[in-house]
Amino acid sequence: MRAEKQFLTNEYVERLNDSPFFIVTEYTGLSVAEFEGLRAKLRGSNAQIHVVKNSVFRAAATQAGIGDLNGALSGQVAVVTGEGDISSAAKIVKEFSDKTDKPKIQFGYAGEDRLEGEVVLRIADLPSIEVLRAQLLGVIQAPATQLARVINTPASMVARAIQAHVDKGE
Repeated sequence: MRAEKQFLTNEYVERLNDSPFFIVTEYTGLSVAEFEGLRAKLRGSNAQIHVVKNSVFRAAATQAGIGDLNGALSGQVAVVTGEGDISSAAKIVKEFSDKTDKPKIQFGYAGEDRLEGEVVLRIADLPSIEVLRAQLLGVIQAPATQLARVINTPASMVARAIQAHVDKGE
């Protein structure tokens, strides 16, 4: 492999190892301005998108231990990597794709698991991790709140009965 290709391969190996996920998209038909707009939106969620040559990315994926991507890469591809969770990056790519009909999500990886394009789109529809945590907290707190109400009910009934007697003047 030529020195330039090896340098690029090493760079992508490092990106793949540093990111808990990656999403492969086909960006054919995007203008430079549109691509820069997508890049700016992804930057806001600690993600980035890079155009990569298929052969270089295939070699980088093999070196990173991701597996064999033969046949999975087709067309002009760009790869989204990031530091956060896959759902925020997938949501940005999906929203951008809904507006411009480009880029097309081919597949992705979250950890060691390969995700087909439809799965990545379903992940994009999920609420953010913060919303999911809030929902989980609400589910956990609801029984405790109901239990506290049940426990306090007899005491409040006694307090009301005593207050009624006081109000009558007895």
